[in-house]
Amino acid sequence: MNAAAVIDDSLFRTFRQRGMRQRLALRLRLGALVLAATLTSANAADLAALPALGANLQQTSVSGLSSGAFMAAQFDVAWSSRLVGAGIVAGGAFDCAGESDFIAPAVAAVTLCMQPAGAAPSAEGAWRAAQRYARARQIDDPANLREQRFYLFSGAKDTVVATRVVDQAERFYELAQVPKPNIQYQRHPEAGHALITNNPEDSPCSANQGPYINNCGFEQAHQILRWIYARPNAPLNAPAAQAGGQLQSFDQRAFDPERRASLADLAYVYVPADCQRVACGVHVAFHGCVQNAAAVGQRFVRGAGYNEIADTNRLIVLYPQTEKSAVNPLGCWDFWGYTSPDPIHPNFYSREAPQMAAVMKMIERLGGARQ
Repeated sequence: MNAAAVIDDSLFRTFRQRGMRQRLALRLRLGALVLAATLTSANAADLAALPALGANLQQTSVSGLSSGAFMAAQFDVAWSSRLVGAGIVAGGAFDCAGESDFIAPAVAAVTLCMQPAGAAPSAEGAWRAAQRYARARQIDDPANLREQRFYLFSGAKDTVVATRVVDQAERFYELAQVPKPNIQYQRHPEAGHALITNNPEDSPCSANQGPYINNCGFEQAHQILRWIYARPNAPLNAPAAQAGGQLQSFDQRAFDPERRASLADLAYVYVPADCQRVACGVHVAFHGCVQNAAAVGQRFVRGAGYNEIADTNRLIVLYPQTEKSAVNPLGCWDFWGYTSPDPIHPNFYSREAPQMAAVMKMIERLGGARQ
């Protein structure tokens, strides 16, 4: 249906007759109706498939903000034999929400793993859990983490996820015997809860508000990818002034046919021009809560800074997308078990968890032979 068809004549007559405040409200209503109609039309249409690009999956990494950071941490541990590093911005240690024997993961996720009244869930407990899950073959051997590189970040003005929670992520990697030179932990005295950019159009550095992309004078996505991929004798190329590759939307439904993972129909992948013809690495960027495309449009997938440095360093950037629901009203990634088939014994940390399995299938598709 044409989006304009949902607007009746009476709405337009009212629009002409009322004052400025009413006009603003009606414009907002009109915009919402048009957006809803557009999204409905997009969902109904046949979306493009995620392309097989012959990617070099031995150069796969992840990063994320907030729930995306928790997701990046657990995804990296669960699939540690396949990844080379992770960037964790305002997120905690592996299995943070599952550590307590007395607090349900859904409660721990929004208390202990964000602004705990006392100590944050301990890295020691997380490390014991990782070893236990590995013995049960639910995750890869965490000894693989020793070969990876990790970037962590916490802002002192962050009112959503406390620094002491992020501290436990650093301690977890120390317990995993990751060499200290492979861990970079940046604590910023002015940053709020956000992915950081050097874009004056983004929110002030200390903000704790959507779209959770703040200008603190540096490009954090560039720092993350440099830390993971660069070496002293092989620095990354300078980022492009403007991304020149292709940001493509694709149909996520193929990777979750039973619709258990609470994924949006549509997600995005950024493909540099070089990656159309040569084997590139893959970086997965997990958005935060209230930061999916339904909430912020393409602000994250175009404006977080990943594409410009990926463009000049042969990296494909995958932007999977969640959808909000009654059990996940903010569109967060599942780091407490809302997608688990057994809510009493959630398996959000494991390779078999719906979102974990679906995203790995997307990565594997990118590594498939070009058609």
